[in-house]
Amino acid sequence: MTPHEHNVRSRTLLSLLVAVLGIALGVGGIALLRPMSPGSPSRLAATRGAQATPRQLSDAAIRARIEPSVVDVTATLTYDDETASGTGFVINSRAGLIVTNNHVIRDATAVTVTIPATGQVYPVDIVGVDVAADVAVLRSRLVAGLPAAPLGDSAAAAVGARVISFGNQAGAGGSPAVAPGVITGTGRTIQANDGAAGFNETLHGMLATTARIEPGDSGGPLADAAGTVVGVDTAAGMGGTNTGYAIPINAVMAAEEQITGRRPGHGISLGVDGFIGVIVGPGTAHSPIAQKAQERHTAAGTAGPSRASGCASTRKDVTTPATVAPVHAGALVVGVLCGTGAATAGIAAGDVITVAGGHQVESPDVLTAIVGRSRPGTVMSVTWVSTAGVARTSRIRLGPAPAV
Repeated sequence: MTPHEHNVRSRTLLSLLVAVLGIALGVGGIALLRPMSPGSPSRLAATRGAQATPRQLSDAAIRARIEPSVVDVTATLTYDDETASGTGFVINSRAGLIVTNNHVIRDATAVTVTIPATGQVYPVDIVGVDVAADVAVLRSRLVAGLPAAPLGDSAAAAVGARVISFGNQAGAGGSPAVAPGVITGTGRTIQANDGAAGFNETLHGMLATTARIEPGDSGGPLADAAGTVVGVDTAAGMGGTNTGYAIPINAVMAAEEQITGRRPGHGISLGVDGFIGVIVGPGTAHSPIAQKAQERHTAAGTAGPSRASGCASTRKDVTTPATVAPVHAGALVVGVLCGTGAATAGIAAGDVITVAGGHQVESPDVLTAIVGRSRPGTVMSVTWVSTAGVARTSRIRLGPAPAV
């Protein structure tokens, strides 16, 4: 791993004292505001009791079964000038498939995994993500042969059942940290927000556990007493609570099958979209002036783009442009990121993109949809109007977009 020393985040929980029960999915990360539903643990416990009781393993035996499949995940967030660390585990040895939380790789421009036992670092591809389920599937042929974790049945998880969490605590690397606990609830719905990245999500059907989950543990396996994975570590309680939350493995594998089967659906994003390198505001407003007014309301940046190059190194360096191109409709360019196709072509903040890929651009959302349908490496013709009122057209090669 080669993180920016001053901008490193370990993604999992963030223990902050708040007025209400909370969790976090990352350092500066996702905070659960409140658990919303208790689920039906007694009914699940009764169902479990009707089944054959699996052999109970010692903590050492469980660790021996699970640990060889665990990897450290590092996401490079180029346009945020940060790296983020989390955990993942192999689910298919032959195909080199790894699962982790989507929030671990959110906004990533590159992702690597580290094998704790050897320290070897390998690049991975993003096969796809299920944003709603907070699941990401990664692939690297270079890790093919690494043992896959034995998977259990989270539907049989019972309140009081013994579990152990595995994770890359604090992004420290090395052998996974482990923490024992028990299942304290099933079917929980939690609301979460990421204070650092500024997004919110609601997760359903979660397992609640007393197993301690720390920053960097996100995406790690939660194993039962039989030595099988029943959940994916995702979040932990704040404000003095000792409750952590894991996505049930059945839900994770359902998302994985949809992603690897390349079946579209709500929240499913396959692969990585193309990226011009411009920052535009969200919305369907046609008027660039209206877009500027909206952006001034929501802009998070505090510093202007580089005057020397006309581009910004990170999204934090972008502010609302002072001048807007004199056109009635299009996508207002709020900022241009250095090193991208847009920067090379000479597009600048305040310009308005009017045509992309042969399609009329009437709003920011239209431009996002056009570019999002294209893969990295695609050469796209783009027409824009400068703040001086001059129309220009250039063929721009798309780069990889930050992960959603």
